[in-house]
Amino acid sequence: MRILIVNAGSSSLKLRVLGPGDAVASSADLLAPRGPAPRDTAALAEALEGFGPVDAVGHRVVHGGTQFSGPVVVTGDVRRRLEQLTDLAPLHQPKSLAALDAVGRVLPRIPAVACFDTAFHASIPAAAATFALPHEWRTRWTLRRYGFHGLSHSYVSRRAATMASPGASEFRVVTCHLGAGASLAAVQGGRSVDTTMGFTPLDGLVMATRSGSVDPGLVLWLEEHAGMPPGELAATLENRSGLLGLAGTADMREVLSRAASGDERAVVARDVYLHRLRASVAAMVAAMDGLDALVFTGGVGENSAEIRSRAGGSLGFLGVGIDDARNAGGGGDDYEISADGAAVRAFVIAAREDLEIAAQVRAVLSGKG
Repeated sequence: MRILIVNAGSSSLKLRVLGPGDAVASSADLLAPRGPAPRDTAALAEALEGFGPVDAVGHRVVHGGTQFSGPVVVTGDVRRRLEQLTDLAPLHQPKSLAALDAVGRVLPRIPAVACFDTAFHASIPAAAATFALPHEWRTRWTLRRYGFHGLSHSYVSRRAATMASPGASEFRVVTCHLGAGASLAAVQGGRSVDTTMGFTPLDGLVMATRSGSVDPGLVLWLEEHAGMPPGELAATLENRSGLLGLAGTADMREVLSRAASGDERAVVARDVYLHRLRASVAAMVAAMDGLDALVFTGGVGENSAEIRSRAGGSLGFLGVGIDDARNAGGGGDDYEISADGAAVRAFVIAAREDLEIAAQVRAVLSGKG
């Protein structure tokens, strides 16, 4: 089966065809339109024509709400229900829907499957998913921790279990998806039991331009006492905070380079990022009563040996130990960086949401999903 993987981001539309054995047969990155405007299908049709025939399409969709806890074949009814979830992910859902519509126009007779970033976290227990808010609020608006990056967390946690060969059904791993957006997941026995992102992708770790967790009283204070409009608050927390707000750049490579030369803002940005990361890893471990493996993935997780070293170096009390040579030298797409004798295995694993999507597409279309 040849599967077209469609990943609609904020600025690009990533297309990839996986052939037999999940080999990458074709790929292309197209510019995304600004805002939720309908996508011009001319460039898309040209790219897909060069890819050759495909048997199915798998779409990454950020939010499935409580309606979709697993992949689903896209129908007219499913499309309408996905649009109704736009207010839960206003920056991401319109891009996914525009891509779904555009590919559907170019390939109208090819079955399409929606695969959700929230679905992997549908298994989180109530203790981790529930906010301490009034019952009537939580039931009226379904206010809960949804979690995101689920396709990445699902794939790398399963890959880590395979690499570690633990021989235990309750393998416990903390997966660190560190990119422009960043989140952790506590995965026990293949199931997500906790994660750092919450009702929206704004919660949790410090990110490139997103603040991560802040005191809600601070936000209320800015609105009430500083007269800041909700729209400006949202735009600032989403687009002008995180590393950008702290250091003046959203690029972790530049932050680390400036910090190494003594730039005060960059040092603070690096240290705040690492403080939140270390504390959150420990919280994820607490959700599982222990840890067997720690995984780094995503742009920062895969490419920054310094972040891995600084983060892992402060987690020795959990049994984590990072070998400097292995960490610095790399070892292909997926490799181990554990120190000899460390109680907890540590891995760097390439983010391959495309493989997770392909697996879900096959399962759904074969009736096993």
